[in-house]
Amino acid sequence: MPASPKLVRARIDWAPFSLVIFDKGGTLIDFRAMWGAWAIEMARRLESRLGFAVADRFFDALGFDPLSGWIDPLGPLAVLPVAGLRDFTVDVLVQAGLSRQDASATFAATWFLPDPVESARPLADLPALFHGLRERGLRLAIATMDDRASTEMGLAALGLAPLIDAAVCGDDGLPHKPAPDMVWALCKAIGVSPLRTVVVGDSVTDVQMGRSAGAGLVVGVLSGVSSAELLAPRADALIANVGELI
Repeated sequence: MPASPKLVRARIDWAPFSLVIFDKGGTLIDFRAMWGAWAIEMARRLESRLGFAVADRFFDALGFDPLSGWIDPLGPLAVLPVAGLRDFTVDVLVQAGLSRQDASATFAATWFLPDPVESARPLADLPALFHGLRERGLRLAIATMDDRASTEMGLAALGLAPLIDAAVCGDDGLPHKPAPDMVWALCKAIGVSPLRTVVVGDSVTDVQMGRSAGAGLVVGVLSGVSSAELLAPRADALIANVGELI
């Protein structure tokens, strides 16, 4: 594992690679704009339904500061799949004093997901990026903890769906990040060795996934929830924004 990856300023030599696997939230689209706003609205709904304060408990448990927008890069909001957030919310309500039955009923009455189109704010000119990579002969894939239905809607709205060869999502039944299985599944589906694969992501779980899968290059992106200090020991290279790949 490299000790001190460099911030990429020059173009990457793409010759050894055939596939680029991207994380989605925090890498391609603004994670805080989507999931920070979701957390605030979810807390509002819970308090409206319950009639007592639960927002601070919810935010603290999530690892989220609604005032600054800070998200704990290793906390539940940053790392859990959607199904995990559902279970997490019920558990928070139980810890607040509700019976599990009442907590489940409150959850069912308040739960929602971010609109995958309205809340998706791209972090770069993604069609230009994806076209540029494909012109270099690269195949493109997505590995995200979001559910497949919302992922496909969001990618279509961003104009990326025709440019993506495959995607694996949080509800596909594979072990979740940082397990290597998402990378392996995409490599198998596309017919590319992990050694000829680049994994690009903004979180510790993204880069750990790439590393454990044996990816030929693991790139950390600083546009999401993780700092350079957190990603540096785990990535081969760091970039400020995914648009800097080319």
